[in-house]
Amino acid sequence: MVARVVIAAPGSGHGKTTIAAGVMAALRSRGMKVSGHKVGPDFIDPSYHALATGRPARNLDPFLQGEDRLVPLLLHGSAGADIAVIEGVMGLFDGALGTEGYASTAHVARLLDAPVVLVVDASAASRSVAAVVLGFANYDPRVRLAGVILNKLGSRRHEDEIVTALEATGVPLLGALRRSDEIHAPSRHLGLVPVGERDADAQRILPKLAEWISDGVDLDAVVRVARKAPTLSGSAWDPHAEVSYEGPRAVIAAAAGQAFTFRYTETVELLAAAGVDVVDVDPLREQDLPEDCAGLYFGGGFPEVHAAELSGNAALRAEVAGAIERGMPVVAECAGLLYLCRELDGLPMVGAVEAAAVMTKRGKLGYRKAVSLSDNVLAANGQRVTGHEFHRTGIQPGQGDSPAWGWDRKPEGFATPSLHASYLHVHWAGYPELASRFAAAVHAHAALVRDRV
Repeated sequence: MVARVVIAAPGSGHGKTTIAAGVMAALRSRGMKVSGHKVGPDFIDPSYHALATGRPARNLDPFLQGEDRLVPLLLHGSAGADIAVIEGVMGLFDGALGTEGYASTAHVARLLDAPVVLVVDASAASRSVAAVVLGFANYDPRVRLAGVILNKLGSRRHEDEIVTALEATGVPLLGALRRSDEIHAPSRHLGLVPVGERDADAQRILPKLAEWISDGVDLDAVVRVARKAPTLSGSAWDPHAEVSYEGPRAVIAAAAGQAFTFRYTETVELLAAAGVDVVDVDPLREQDLPEDCAGLYFGGGFPEVHAAELSGNAALRAEVAGAIERGMPVVAECAGLLYLCRELDGLPMVGAVEAAAVMTKRGKLGYRKAVSLSDNVLAANGQRVTGHEFHRTGIQPGQGDSPAWGWDRKPEGFATPSLHASYLHVHWAGYPELASRFAAAVHAHAALVRDRV
């Protein structure tokens, strides 16, 4: 039995992340073991969940992982927890465009048979809030709206007016929160600033966030709602059942620190099951790769914000470039692609990819269906995947480069037998064969190095 609740909203900007993370922190402060989950491909919000719960961040996305994997992934991620709190994405019924709500918060709530609590920004309305809540309660009878939390209330009179109107909807009021200047998460061009870039500040605010939620939300009622969720059938996702390996282990370096904050937890778990130990390396600070390093993984983040520091660490750039030139397997996603380019906004980077990256005025965001255009270190020729693109930079491949993926009839990224660099983020839990292929290349490289020694 997994007690679980989905924190949703009518749209973006209502305070889902703040309240979801606050509920997680407040429940944890009561001594409960809390598992945090995020609907969709978001990397930033889960960083706040991990801070609040003290457990690894988890994503749930039927487009990226497949509908059948959602319950197993929830069971895996929430193992040993008393309650799973699942933060939604955008508005409750907003999914991939043109799909009638596929991969929406409502879709995930139905797949998980989980009750929904709706967070509503009440700052610009009063009785009209009740009409919004009633509409969401009745829009899809397959979704159980179990309660509402009012956010950004202005006064006691404001709250009383809305509470009176809500009574006619039959939807229980589980919380009423006033505006708080102390509870604030800074934003920039692609959303909130990740926890990894403001760790000390986030740690300072966390107790205040938990207190704010404890004062304004009926946490006992939230727990009761979560515990009413029916028992889920099926087994927990197991990375060891997805990939298999027997033999000596190998080590890879994974980019971490303030410039590289995006990584799916299951990626590391799959690699570990495939006999690969992941060692974090901060390209802003560290000058050397780990001893016995046999592979490189550069995930997502904001290298454009830290380009000067990344460029200034010439020692690590040179070591990474040399390792790749000698055939060390490398997989780079989005931020990792930028780091491997010749330059980023005119500043020298690693140069393993002969391309220049620049910031652009408009971002690219959305789901993608892609196909591998060659046999390479990550995917076999013709391998089809679903992924996610999320950036505000642009690059132009050089003449004669072999692309990593193709989508929308266009090639994208760079690929060789030992290198795969692309804007596309793929959730490897949905495609464990990618982890197996990369791990095999890492083990082969490690064996080659051992033979040379």
